[in-house]
Amino acid sequence: MVENTADTGDGVAGRPVWSTISEATDVFSAARPRLFGIAYRMLGSVSEAEDIVQESWLRWQATDRSVVENPNAFLATITTRLAMNLAQSARARHETYIGPWLPDPVDTSANPALGAERGEALEYAVLILLEKLTPAERAAYVLREAFDYPYELIADVVQATEPATRKLVSRARKHLADERRRPAPAAEHKRLLSAFLTAAQSGDVAVLEKLFADDVVSYSDGGGVKLAARIPIIGRSRVAKFVAAFSSHFWTGVDLRWVEANGRPSVELSRDGVPFTIVTATTSADGIDQLLWLMNPAKLRPMTSAS
Repeated sequence: MVENTADTGDGVAGRPVWSTISEATDVFSAARPRLFGIAYRMLGSVSEAEDIVQESWLRWQATDRSVVENPNAFLATITTRLAMNLAQSARARHETYIGPWLPDPVDTSANPALGAERGEALEYAVLILLEKLTPAERAAYVLREAFDYPYELIADVVQATEPATRKLVSRARKHLADERRRPAPAAEHKRLLSAFLTAAQSGDVAVLEKLFADDVVSYSDGGGVKLAARIPIIGRSRVAKFVAAFSSHFWTGVDLRWVEANGRPSVELSRDGVPFTIVTATTSADGIDQLLWLMNPAKLRPMTSAS
């Protein structure tokens, strides 16, 4: 890698242009959206991703930047390794979480840079599956599939040989391909979700069943703070009856607003001007594969405050 140097006019020719704190701040600010994108995809948590980015900034400040040849690669390495370490403990926390744990929603219409680079790796269907991978597999997949980093750099990040790194990415791709259906186009996704909302409000079980895949799963993430189903509801008939069961009271006084969560059309539910749920889904040619009810206020805050 060629060191980025210049005569800055202060008599120190050949000094890296990111040596001073002002220059280092500019470099970090330019890299920050990508660093957040890496950490968020690794962890599925906005607050944890922000903490990782802040820690990366502190380490960047404390580093002898005069010896750093490629600051973007350096910052991506720091961020990914911090996220890998946190992912180890995060998995244990998710296992003790009250009810199903779902990734935090992010408003990609308000933050288009987040989904600009291979946004597929930002979608809920992928984030949920990434949770099942090892931290190393997750890191290798995110860096390669979402950001197109070269295998040489990824190998350095995950501290493995290049052939071993290629195997990590290959295993991750296979796992996702085996468990994920081809997503419906955005227009069809929105049509299915819109039809679901209409049928859900009327409690029409027959229509709901027609919208669902045979093995549809409904996940409600209330985190023990909001009243929500604490186990996944599985199967076309069971999910339809579950949704219809609360149709008479859940939707009373509710306003619906279309939003873009993780790159896909979703709906924000509010009552008296206060958002309380985001409903989204994963969809395919089979219909609605997963219903996702995001109700934990802490998870909704970043999404609703951005609107």
